[in-house]
Amino acid sequence: MSPRFCLEVAGPFACFTRPEMKVERVSYDVMTPSAARAVFESILWKPAIRWRVQRIEVLKPIRFINLRRNEVSAVVSTRNVQQAMAAGSGTLGLYIEDERQQRAGYFLRDVAYRIHADLSLALGCTEPLMKYTEMFTRRASKGQCVNQPYLGCREFAADFRLVTADSLPATPIPDTRELGWMLHDLDFTRPADPQPRFFNARMERGVVQVPAFEEARG
Repeated sequence: MSPRFCLEVAGPFACFTRPEMKVERVSYDVMTPSAARAVFESILWKPAIRWRVQRIEVLKPIRFINLRRNEVSAVVSTRNVQQAMAAGSGTLGLYIEDERQQRAGYFLRDVAYRIHADLSLALGCTEPLMKYTEMFTRRASKGQCVNQPYLGCREFAADFRLVTADSLPATPIPDTRELGWMLHDLDFTRPADPQPRFFNARMERGVVQVPAFEEARG
């Protein structure tokens, strides 16, 4: 059986952006499975392993806040990057004053979740699963990570801790609601053209059960 891990993550702000909102950022009511997977991968990611999110528990009441932020509207072009790589040097900077724009956002505030995920080996991997199980447990217990975990947007950093059998229990919020179609994750069957998959999410007394990725719809 694949080992299951639980992390408790929290932060003052979060934004799990709804893809149907084209201009302003509007968050889902609850953390998405892809965002939860990213937290686990920020602690331990290897080509040999896969994380499968099973359950998301909402520990604090769902509250929103309106914020207006400065964002950069452009990215460095692929052509400039290729030329710099070929030449060994190049200018890849952006002038923020020329590309800055203000955008409003509808974000979550004061959030906390317990996220549960199974760890498994990638197809064809022959390494022992115990190797990665011990590696993740050691890193998560010490608060170590490859990159800082975040809650939807990189500027919304997340605090995390490993939940073990000795940890104090946590009670999800007593809230039941339909969450509608939520992003599950991206399908990378065609790496050059990844496609989003969605599932009809429901929160039952503060708990969202995440279906298998194969059951999600494109």
